[in-house]
Amino acid sequence: MKSYSFHILRVGTAITFLWIAVLIIRNPEAWMGLVQPWAEKLLPFNLEQALIETAILDFLIGFFLLIDRFVLAASLFGSIHIVIVLIVVGIDVITVRDIAILSGTLALVAESYPSGFRPKTFKELISLLLK
Repeated sequence: MKSYSFHILRVGTAITFLWIAVLIIRNPEAWMGLVQPWAEKLLPFNLEQALIETAILDFLIGFFLLIDRFVLAASLFGSIHIVIVLIVVGIDVITVRDIAILSGTLALVAESYPSGFRPKTFKELISLLLK
C-alpha cells in the first residue's frame, strides 16, 4: 500500500495537469506567446493545433493519475512532457511552476517503479508501464 503522501502528490499533480488542460482548451491563444519562435518553426502544423494536442496529453496524464491507474506510465510521460515544456518555453515567469510539476512527476515515477526490477525485454517494460 502506498503512503498517504504518495496519494496526496498523485492527486495534486493530477489536478494540476487537468487544470492546465482545461485552461489551454478554453484559451489556446493565451498560451501561444509562451512558445519560443524557434520551437514553433519546428512544428509540422500550426501552433494552436499543437497546443490543443498538448491539452489532450495533459488531460490524459491527469486523468490516469487521478484514477490511480497506469501511474508509472502517466508520471513518466508527464516528466518527459514537462522537460519538453521547459525546453520549448525557456526560462520565464512560469518556470518555477514547471520545476515543481517536474519534481512531483519524478517523485511519482520513483515511488511507482518496483525496487530492483530490471526489465529484460521490451514486453516486460510495457507490462510494467501498464500496471
